Amino acid sequence: MPNLNRVDGIENLEYKEIMKIDHHPAEDIKGPVDWTDETSCSTCQMIAELLLKTPLKLDTKIAGNLYLGIVSDSDRFLLSYTTNKTFQIVHDLIKVSKIDFTSLYNYLYDRSIDEVKFQGYIAINMTVTENGLGYIIIPSEVIKEYNVDLATPANLINSFNFIREVIVWTFITEDVKNNVYKVSIRSHGPIINETASKYNGGGHKYASGARITSEEEVQAFIHDLDVLCEEYRRASISNI
Repeated sequence: MPNLNRVDGIENLEYKEIMKIDHHPAEDIKGPVDWTDETSCSTCQMIAELLLKTPLKLDTKIAGNLYLGIVSDSDRFLLSYTTNKTFQIVHDLIKVSKIDFTSLYNYLYDRSIDEVKFQGYIAINMTVTENGLGYIIIPSEVIKEYNVDLATPANLINSFNFIREVIVWTFITEDVKNNVYKVSIRSHGPIINETASKYNGGGHKYASGARITSEEEVQAFIHDLDVLCEEYRRASISNI
């Protein structure tokens, strides 16, 4: 993560130095070691490149985990920051480690019936505005009802990538324990990380996240995204 307020589990944590390896646009996390590469599709791509170019250990388990990280963060190589270099590193990773990459996909696509039903809940209850914003606020009670965890909405957001009427979509999940709403955002055109940065977040231009602390802020956030969609559509029409 590029900023501290989106990193879980660091409250009251004591540490002397920060070493950051990240592919998000650089923000407030800084330390004596800061390797940020916005051209990389994933941090796993960066680590794979490092291991392939050095004597550092690269066994089958490590290679498999890195492969899955590259595939999932690039959304199966569909996102725009997938490059020739990404495919070259994946090629070298498979060649050197001889991983059975086809069997690894079970880890990504094997899902419980609870998660499948929860995805249906999102599809049924997501609101789509006339400007092309799709959004849903997921109460903590729903997370418990479907027997999924707080990370599940973020894990499912790319599954809603091809809805004709939607150009930006966001899942807003209530986290009662930490008194925050965890937000995942995706876009087919409007640049969303600038809006995310207003709400304790950030990320890529078309894939971002945020942390929101009140219901009022949630509504303001939804409004800002809807205006962003409206402005984007107006600009697209004027350029025709």
